[in-house]
Amino acid sequence: MAKAELKTTATEVSVTDFIAAIPDPQRRAEAASIDAIYRRVTGLGPTMWGPSIIGYGSYRYRYESGREGTMCRGGFSPRKAALTLYAMQIASQCDGRGGELAAKLGKHSTGKGCLYIKKLVDVDLAVLEQLVALSWDRMNRTYPE
Repeated sequence: MAKAELKTTATEVSVTDFIAAIPDPQRRAEAASIDAIYRRVTGLGPTMWGPSIIGYGSYRYRYESGREGTMCRGGFSPRKAALTLYAMQIASQCDGRGGELAAKLGKHSTGKGCLYIKKLVDVDLAVLEQLVALSWDRMNRTYPE
């Protein structure tokens, strides 16, 4: 059986062009705000991962099944339904502080490793930045370079 090709890989697409092309002006402004948060927290410029994820840094992973690959250490996608922040294992894996911060964040929902925000005005940006920093630190401890 052929090995499945990973769909989400780093690309050469310009993040600036991607953000500028977001049709909804509110979502475009929100993407620029979240990009600024990630740049401050990580000290890195972004890279497009696949067609719609803006990512920062990278790490190699390997599952028990043997599947392996490379993905961004943190990032987000300004999707139509919600802003999706990746690698955000909040309450269960971020040193206990994640749950406290999530409770202060404002209107959001979570999924396995993701944080979903419908509108950026519904959350406290300072708390969001703390959550991004907490997640970034956890990723760096879990996947040292």
